[in-house]
Amino acid sequence: MNPLGNPEPLIRRVYAYVAYRLGDGPDAEDVTSDAFERALRYRSSYDSGKGPPAAWLVGIARRAVDDHLASRRPLPEPDLGERPAPGDLEADAVRRIMLTAAVAKLDGREQELVALRYGADLTARQIGELLDMRTNAVEVALHRALARLRAELGEDAPAALLRPATAPGRV
Repeated sequence: MNPLGNPEPLIRRVYAYVAYRLGDGPDAEDVTSDAFERALRYRSSYDSGKGPPAAWLVGIARRAVDDHLASRRPLPEPDLGERPAPGDLEADAVRRIMLTAAVAKLDGREQELVALRYGADLTARQIGELLDMRTNAVEVALHRALARLRAELGEDAPAALLRPATAPGRV
């Protein structure tokens, strides 16, 4: 089986994961591209018995993100000022910036779990297989990470902001 036989939905899914880890933009595009280059090089190592192509690709993307982060200098924290009222485009953009800043304050493991769940849209079981964790441990860790995000944001909006980024026709 060719794991890259239908690349379009896979690209969206991997990009969504990478964008959760690095932020939307050129860095996420470059790392997504790097992940697919690696996947093309190592596609013969794909084993369909170990999971779907999306999980295999996210595993490759995780390593590409880690490599990118190791070579990147930390960014200064944004000054978020007042919290906006819900509803307009500017407010949505500010909420996303606030969410990105809040996720950045989580420890690396929690950031990874949030990105895998909400960026790559993997289930707790798939995350557990990828990280060699029990499904229950993944669920508990995600619950705690979301509680920290809620406390950091001072609102109960993370559930609305942290939704899978892929389209309904996802893999």
